[in-house]
Amino acid sequence: MPWNFPFWQVFRFAAPALAAGNTGLLKHAPNVPQCALAIADVLHRAGFPEGAFQTLLIEADQVDALLHDDRIVAATLTGSQRAGRSVASASGSQMKKTVLELGGSDPFIVMPSADFEEAVTMAVKARVINNGQSCIAAKRFIVADGIYPEFEQRFVDRMKALKVGDPMAADTEVGPLATEKIRDELHDQVQRAVAAGGRLLTGGRKIGGPGFYYEPTVLVDVPRSSPVSREEFFGPVAMLFRARDAEEAIELANDSPYGLGSSVWTHDASEQAKFEEGIDAGQVFVNATVASDPRLPFGGVKGSGYGRELGVWGIREFVNIKTVWCK
Repeated sequence: MPWNFPFWQVFRFAAPALAAGNTGLLKHAPNVPQCALAIADVLHRAGFPEGAFQTLLIEADQVDALLHDDRIVAATLTGSQRAGRSVASASGSQMKKTVLELGGSDPFIVMPSADFEEAVTMAVKARVINNGQSCIAAKRFIVADGIYPEFEQRFVDRMKALKVGDPMAADTEVGPLATEKIRDELHDQVQRAVAAGGRLLTGGRKIGGPGFYYEPTVLVDVPRSSPVSREEFFGPVAMLFRARDAEEAIELANDSPYGLGSSVWTHDASEQAKFEEGIDAGQVFVNATVASDPRLPFGGVKGSGYGRELGVWGIREFVNIKTVWCK
């Protein structure tokens, strides 16, 4: 499980799995070991039997041996595509079930009938949630031609106005990124986007001093032919695109190897139906930002993985159907 939501990501798997009668082993991200231990402790104190859920403080290169252990019958992973391929490959060779949640490059679509003020406000929030380090954060903003100029101006102004600083301060809106490596990779993506023909409207620089801070950034005119236009930006960087109509907005939304979530802003019922049917993603939120809700199935398609977490669907991922015939 990943570091960016170190408690929720685990409980999202653990609650349905344990409720179904399974046991669980957790190999957490290496930078959140105390969270991992706290989760195991709270589940034990909640009344689960000793050993029903265990945290393993092991290195990544030890996971393959676990996946080949006959006592382990299935695996779930939230993380990168590289990690997902590795776990799926090892599990597949042992004929073990997997569920993979591998991130996304979620589109945020705004059409002329949308509540414009609400759409702009939520667009900024959807981009910088958890400092932009969220698989379901909006990353590609696709806006109808007729309202694009005003949206761009308002969006850029609000991104510029965000207060960057100490994450423990009540008025901070954007904190630091998790590691120096993540910040360096994000900056490299921005530079590659500009080299491909994109323009910076704000940001695009590392912020000096303690902590791995990056300026809230807006990119426009990034060519769709460039690989970087389809990548996941794991930090406070937004790309803006124009669309003639709903059909082109859907085409742009689907022009990605990912398919996790999507957010669509329109009060036109026919457009809503088109987006709900046409967007190739595990989730379509209409006039709302993408969220992980315990009552609803969570997961993606394409490069965002397969399988579902949460709700009855999350329970069913890790149980087997048994047919009993009695005469």
